[in-house]
Amino acid sequence: MQPVLTVSEMQAVDAEAQASTPLDALVERAGHAVALVALEMMGGAYGRRVLVVAGKGNNGADGRIAAGKLRHRGARVTVVEAGSVGDGSDLGSDFDLVIDAAYGTGFRGEYRAPVVRPGTPVLAVDIPSGVSGDTGEGSGRPLRADRTVTFVALKPGLLQGEGVGLAGRVTVADIGIPVGHPRISVMEDRDVAALLPSRGRNDHKWNSAVLVVAGSPGMTGAAGMCARAAFRTGAGMIRLGVPGEDVADASPSESVSVPLPGRGWSDVALDVSRRCSAMVVGPGLGRDPSTVEEVRRLVGSSDIPVVVDADGLFALGCLDGTRLLVHKAPVVLTPHDGEYERLMGKPAGTDRIEAARRLSGVSGAVVLVKGPTTAAADPSGRCLVAMAGSPRLATAGTGDVLSGIIAAMLARGMAPLEAAALAAHVHGRAADRGPGQGLMAGDLPVLVSSVLSDLSDSDETPWSLDG
Repeated sequence: MQPVLTVSEMQAVDAEAQASTPLDALVERAGHAVALVALEMMGGAYGRRVLVVAGKGNNGADGRIAAGKLRHRGARVTVVEAGSVGDGSDLGSDFDLVIDAAYGTGFRGEYRAPVVRPGTPVLAVDIPSGVSGDTGEGSGRPLRADRTVTFVALKPGLLQGEGVGLAGRVTVADIGIPVGHPRISVMEDRDVAALLPSRGRNDHKWNSAVLVVAGSPGMTGAAGMCARAAFRTGAGMIRLGVPGEDVADASPSESVSVPLPGRGWSDVALDVSRRCSAMVVGPGLGRDPSTVEEVRRLVGSSDIPVVVDADGLFALGCLDGTRLLVHKAPVVLTPHDGEYERLMGKPAGTDRIEAARRLSGVSGAVVLVKGPTTAAADPSGRCLVAMAGSPRLATAGTGDVLSGIIAAMLARGMAPLEAAALAAHVHGRAADRGPGQGLMAGDLPVLVSSVLSDLSDSDETPWSLDG
């Protein structure tokens, strides 16, 4: 996982580092890192024309150090004060590179960047000037960068809001400051092998069984996709029940149908769940008042982890602190923006990390707020971010697939927060492997299996006999 530091956390580790390392030395290292990326972007320095827009703080100091190093390599560098340009002013002559070192993550107020000639590459120092280091919201008119060099760790503002599009490609530079104990991290491909438990030699299908309670009469598609996704994520057994419907013909042939009555089905589901290790409830269940009561009873009485999605989230009502979510076992909530607003009484907004933390804090559940930047948080405030989201996933049924992936990872023994975030990462990676146009939710389960197979260690326990 890639560590992420909020603005206040970065200020704290910076202050601690300065107790043993002079500030000038840290600025020198940061400026050197900026110069290296500048050289890479220009393909060299000799004869290149570089403009550095430098502010008064450490961000500007980093830019000035970089300017000196580029001059030493033969570049023609012009340094201008951030206060002397901006508000739409034209920077004039053509440059091979503009370095935005005006303001860093601690900037407050509005920044209107100067005009850069079209086609001129821009390199931002730490974060594009005018972008909030925590929320990613842009103030005024920030300058869009092709590359950003940030220091020590990623910042939340580079992962969400306008910051994602304004930062371009992000490089994290090590300047010798320990990252400390970050409470936010970004999922990476290598986390699949690191976090997903391997099967043991004596494991059997019931060790990772999942119960799926989803769908309604005539609406069994969501249940089937959720079940297929769980199977393709490594669940050993799927028990599948649709209240009031016989799903034998609609479910994957490998799953075992659980007859659930149209009413009073939560007691049957709880009984069946005793042999399972995780459960999904909600996709396609409908919103009948009786369904609402059944979902609340199931979630509140389950002894195994429960993933709640779609109509299951509707059944939970408003969780803005006026009513508690009753549960014994871990619960994972998976709202998109509309569902989040109903649960909390207000929109998630651009700060996905804080939104996930808010809902997790009042509900006591792990919360996965879905979107291009997907944030998962637990009640302690830890947050894991998945950046693999894709517009290809904006199609019906992909959320049902995600719920099945999370449940299978829980059943295989992952902790709820890690299961939710890693599932979102794998979900996005699977979409990347699908067609660029016309991806359907039903395509995803096989693609999920492919991603997991490529990124995880072998499940097989090695055994051999020589001689």
